[in-house]
Amino acid sequence: MRWWDIESVMAIEEPIFGATAWSAGQFWGELARANRVYVVIDDDEGVAAYAGVLIRPPTGDIQTIAVAPRARRRGMAAAMLDHLLAMAESAGCREVLLEVRADSDDAIALYQSHGFEVIARRSGYYGPGLDALIMRHGGSSREK
Repeated sequence: MRWWDIESVMAIEEPIFGATAWSAGQFWGELARANRVYVVIDDDEGVAAYAGVLIRPPTGDIQTIAVAPRARRRGMAAAMLDHLLAMAESAGCREVLLEVRADSDDAIALYQSHGFEVIARRSGYYGPGLDALIMRHGGSSREK
């Protein structure tokens, strides 16, 4: 992702995440940080998907993954997740964490299919009645 992608990213971000959507300024801030990796996938209409990871060995943290409704069910989220996990591992991260809305069945299934496990629940993380599941890939539970 580059600064010129932010406008297109916002066109996806706001409808998908609503009240919890990041601002353009937050994306600018993320791109300015050395320990962040953000990627986009383009299609014929422009940015179709984006994702980012915070890399702070020994732990990484998936910051966001989003796919435009027009581009869903084409494997883009899985491809970006694979890429971010590889980037985190190559930078020395032994585990990667993320938060996902507890009612986001498709996202949870994607993460579980990539080896993430639920390790905690945060009540009201996304607002009243909107819990988050904390999921981990790697780490001590997978090393046993």
